[in-house]
Amino acid sequence: MNDATMQDLTDKVAIVTGAHRGIGLETVKRLAAGGARVVAADLPGQSLETAVREASRLGEVVPFPVDIADEKSVEALMEFTLDTYKGLDIVDNNAALTAGGADGDILNMDVEAWDKTFQVNSRGTMLMCKHAVRHMLATGGGSIINISSGTSLSGQIYASAYACSKGAINTLTQYVATQYGEQGIRCNALALGLVMTERLAEVMPDAFQELYRENKLAGRLGKPEDVAEMVAFLGSDRSAWITGQVYSVDGGFLAHAPQMASEKKMITASDGFLNKGHL
Repeated sequence: MNDATMQDLTDKVAIVTGAHRGIGLETVKRLAAGGARVVAADLPGQSLETAVREASRLGEVVPFPVDIADEKSVEALMEFTLDTYKGLDIVDNNAALTAGGADGDILNMDVEAWDKTFQVNSRGTMLMCKHAVRHMLATGGGSIINISSGTSLSGQIYASAYACSKGAINTLTQYVATQYGEQGIRCNALALGLVMTERLAEVMPDAFQELYRENKLAGRLGKPEDVAEMVAFLGSDRSAWITGQVYSVDGGFLAHAPQMASEKKMITASDGFLNKGHL
């Protein structure tokens, strides 16, 4: 990427939630490197100061604690941003909750886990959009990027609450884009595939990682930088005519037939079955 493209966010003001590590931290770094002034937000008690010190080497970044499920906390984040930087151009709604083993199939769903997941992921994203829109309307518009998940686009045998909460975000994205597009506010969502973060490395066995890797047309799992680049693009003026979209940012995971990886192995092991004209 050339220097001109990297400086695609000069003088823009951005908020990134879930910013203390992983995709959120990488996004803070990319936006700061692109010239944006960034408020890095995460739950109280997270290692925000350490994250900000790292990101501040690339640009202007300040920390702020927030609980996105608490409307007063979201309002405080917005007021801090406006008081500090006198504007708001980009909001990256990256923060999310996963309920782990309590979030399984519907028959065995832990109702408290369901409610808590929706409280943070769906309600929290709505609150961030609600208060971002209020300030963006007063300053001429802006870009909201909601981080969704590929789990919201196809069925799975686990993580039902998480997937459904992300499906709500997809719909919310289209409604925000529709309701405020004429006033200069754009809203898009990224339906992420499996991204190799610190958290993923901690909880997902290697065999599962390899299974997903086999089904990525790009031949690898995602990197936090892959997501950060999409956020930077959608936050910049280069994407001025793009709104109301849910992008699969997943290395081609959902672009192929479900049996592709297994079929590929069978064809490879078939001693030229495909080349002999049988398929």
